[in-house]
Amino acid sequence: EVQLVESGGGLVQAGGSLRLSCAASGFTFDDYAIGWFRQAPGKERQGVSCINTSDGSTIYADSVKGRFTISSDNAKNTVYLQMNSLKPEDTAVYYCAASHRGVAALIQHDTDYWGQGTQVTVSL
Repeated sequence: EVQLVESGGGLVQAGGSLRLSCAASGFTFDDYAIGWFRQAPGKERQGVSCINTSDGSTIYADSVKGRFTISSDNAKNTVYLQMNSLKPEDTAVYYCAASHRGVAALIQHDTDYWGQGTQVTVSL
């Protein structure tokens, strides 16, 4: 059974930091790009950042460049999203997703698997 399990969300003040984790199981981790998406109330789901677990190449949305860092621990089948300098507009449900077709496809929502999401709330 394929699973993507997110954790690490919560409530933080503006300027603070959080680290999200996505633990993957049920598929060959190194063959997939893994990424993070977010969806705020009343808005469309948007790609935040993705990583090719095979070579470590990454892609970021402009809105998070310089503040968020994606990484993978292939020994643990886990992808992380370190979020620094958080802003209220970062408030959303954050989802983990996987694609067999690489980061360029994944950031465009070409996904094979989704997680259930974790809430991130940034207060003023």
